[in-house]
Amino acid sequence: MVSKPDIKLIALDMDGTLLNSNEEISEANRKAITEARNKGVEVVLSTGRHRSSCEAHAVSLNLSSYLITVNGSEIWTSEGELVSRQSLDIETIKKLVDLNERYGTRAWMASTEKVFRGEFPTDLEGYEWLKVGIDIDSEEVKDRILEELEGNDLLELSNSHPMNIEINAVGINKARALEKICGLMGITLDQVMTVGDSLNDIKMIQEAGLGVAMGNAQEEVKQTADWVTTDNNHDGVAKAIEHWIL
Repeated sequence: MVSKPDIKLIALDMDGTLLNSNEEISEANRKAITEARNKGVEVVLSTGRHRSSCEAHAVSLNLSSYLITVNGSEIWTSEGELVSRQSLDIETIKKLVDLNERYGTRAWMASTEKVFRGEFPTDLEGYEWLKVGIDIDSEEVKDRILEELEGNDLLELSNSHPMNIEINAVGINKARALEKICGLMGITLDQVMTVGDSLNDIKMIQEAGLGVAMGNAQEEVKQTADWVTTDNNHDGVAKAIEHWIL
């Protein structure tokens, strides 16, 4: 059993974690987050999502610290000021577009401005790219793509679902983004509780003072975590906050 650490910050993944299957934040999760903040514990959303599809959730929770987006490629203040950004180089992007076409998979690509799904702009150079995601139907194809990508030391590979691959610039992950935020807040990773369900959460779960996996998390994530809560349709975030913070 993990002893209760002195938590100053909670970092929450969104899909499969804070959000239920209807992509909503439950009342229990809202209440627990509000009560934690009333106790002086800050809360950040730490997501693979683009800022355009997660900022409204942060606003609805009245969060007033930071927002980690696109797996840590960007960090924003709650006022919408960019703290840091790291993008993929254009040659890598062209190779990933080619790979997607070769394997007939379904890719999505996040630029600094928006997310493209299926249809990509012809002028790839005209955008700054943060992340590429590839949805795959077959384990065999997934393994072949991973084999191709794992030899590239410019890439950070993870997933947000067992049948996708998420690709960021090397060194970009939620743990490194949290480390930056801790520096800005004058705390350490030991004072952070992280909650997540997928491989893009695994480093922040490993490195935090307290790493919590959702009941619906991938098995590898559960093995890494200090504690496993209930699933995202049964207020897993609220249960973790109530147990460890409240």
